[in-house]
Amino acid sequence: IMLTSSHRYRDIERTAEYLQPEKCMPPPIRTSMDKVWFIKDGCGIACAVVTWMLVFYAEFVVIFVMLLPAKDLIYSTINGILFNMLAFMALASHFRAMITDPGAVPKGNATKEFIESLQLKPGQVVYKCPKCCSIKPDRAHHCSVCKRCIRKMDHHCPWVNNCVGENNQKFFVLFTMYISLISLHALMMVGMHFLYCFEEDWTKCSSFSPPTTVILLILLCFEGLLFLIFTAVMFGTQVHSICSDETGIEQLKKEERRWAKKTKWMNLKAVFGHPFSIDWLSPLAIPDQGKADPYQYVV
Repeated sequence: IMLTSSHRYRDIERTAEYLQPEKCMPPPIRTSMDKVWFIKDGCGIACAVVTWMLVFYAEFVVIFVMLLPAKDLIYSTINGILFNMLAFMALASHFRAMITDPGAVPKGNATKEFIESLQLKPGQVVYKCPKCCSIKPDRAHHCSVCKRCIRKMDHHCPWVNNCVGENNQKFFVLFTMYISLISLHALMMVGMHFLYCFEEDWTKCSSFSPPTTVILLILLCFEGLLFLIFTAVMFGTQVHSICSDETGIEQLKKEERRWAKKTKWMNLKAVFGHPFSIDWLSPLAIPDQGKADPYQYVV
């Protein structure tokens, strides 16, 4: 069988004699600051801050422009509670996706002592990442922003300032779902408010002046439409990726499938937790992903 240059390069790197463990320094000693996962990337931090600001802008317009001036108390109460619940879930999901270790492989663990501790069988080979000097499990990829190898890395998302990987994919999926829901909800309320204002006096349908009200509503409409399309597409892409058990990088690189094929339901439970429960929808619940993979090394 003829191998492409990329396949040959991968096979060479996976042979034991190319590990060169003597060139790797032992893993650094972890401090209390290292226990909190946070990527110090300027672009990612800016995108994360913008995300929260846009949600707070939507909160401001929904509460102070549309709901508080409304005469129907039941309409305002129901929509206010629903929107704030969805916004809280969206921001909580975003925060968890941002500060959760996505599945980073211990850095610098490709030392002679660690390789010997693996007790590799004759003929068994492992792959060393030349960038972060770590023993690289199958389906792990190196992220140039996080500067780490990430297990089952799907992609690096600047909007959550983190990689989407094995340990935080649930939170990222929930983030896209709740953002799309609050965007749809906001668009529906904007439409209802425009109809109400056209029927009533514009000065009575908002505590702001008519021009200011129109500008605020149009900006919210553009924001809601843009985020609805973006997050709904991302949500669908993520669910398809989970069901097919193939990450975005694996699809892009068209990597050869070397892992066991499971049902879609099993793949969903592997990400959201065993067994199925209401916790699947909660960003506060850490998913129980079952038995640990033998390649999930501990520092």
